[in-house]
Amino acid sequence: MTMLSSWQQAWVLAGLVEPPRTVFESLCRAYAEPQRHYHSLQHLRECLAQAGEIERLAERPGEVLIALWFHDAVYDTHARGNEAASAAWARDIVAAAGSREAADRVHALVMATEHHAVPATRDAQVLVDVDLSILGADAARFDEYEQQVRDEYRHVPALLFRTRRRAVLQAFLARPRIYNTEAYVDRLEARARANLGRSIERL
Repeated sequence: MTMLSSWQQAWVLAGLVEPPRTVFESLCRAYAEPQRHYHSLQHLRECLAQAGEIERLAERPGEVLIALWFHDAVYDTHARGNEAASAAWARDIVAAAGSREAADRVHALVMATEHHAVPATRDAQVLVDVDLSILGADAARFDEYEQQVRDEYRHVPALLFRTRRRAVLQAFLARPRIYNTEAYVDRLEARARANLGRSIERL
C-alpha cells in the first residue's frame, strides 16, 4: 500500500472526509526533515505497515491510524512539547474534517505517545504498542534504531547522552509489561527486553 492510499484508508475507516491533499503533503515533508534520523518516514512506514493489526485490535482503527500519521508530525530535538504541537495539529485537521469528538479523541491518542503513563483506553494501548514496536524489532533493526536516535541527538555530549539514554531504556525495562495488548506482548515482549538489556550494557 502506498503512503497516499494508507492516508486515504485512515479517513475512510474513521468515517471522515479526507482533508485537502496539502495536509498529506505537509506531513510527508515534515517526516522528511533533515534533523530526523529515526522519527522519519521510515518510522512512519513501519508503523503504518501494522494497519492490519490495528484494524483487528482497535475500537476505532481509523482514528488510531490518523493519530499515527500525526504522532511525530512536529519533531525538534532542541525543544519540548513536540507531542503537544503534533496533537494540536491533528485536532485542528480532524475537527475541520467534521468531528470535534473524533478530534478530541485523536488529540488524546497522540498525547499518549509521550509514554509517561499507562494508556487509558484500548485505542491508546494499540497506538502506543505500535509506536514502541521498534523495541521488539530484530537485533539488526534495533541497533540501527539506537544509532538513529543518537544521530538525532548528536548535539548532546556523549557522556550526558549515555546517562539519559540509559535512564530511558531502564525505565521501559522496569515496567511489568512493555506492551499493553496481549497480541504485542506475545509477539514482541521477550525480544524487546533482550534488545533493551543489550543496549543498556553497551551504554
